Amino acid sequence: MKPDSPFLDLETAPRVAVSIDGAPLELPEGANLAAALLAAGVTVFRHTPVSGAPRGPFCMMGACFDCLVDIDGFTRQACMIEVSQGLRIIRPRDLGADDVDA
Repeated sequence: MKPDSPFLDLETAPRVAVSIDGAPLELPEGANLAAALLAAGVTVFRHTPVSGAPRGPFCMMGACFDCLVDIDGFTRQACMIEVSQGLRIIRPRDLGADDVDA
């Protein structure tokens, strides 16, 4: 029987090794990547290109694009990915106005 809250699965599921920005992290296998990262304390997934404001998961259904990360070299929405062994997650560094060469 499934628990009342799907988030309880984050606590009891078997863990797999992934990396975020080169640092090792263990997340629950098969969990929603955005939810698993939030549960692990990762709140900033990227920064906006114009102001550099931090962004993290907002809609959790693939509509807002605030949870974009690079996974194994491809830009993906973390809320649309399941955690699997060996994911290499990089938080993109968007260029803000101060970073652009004139």
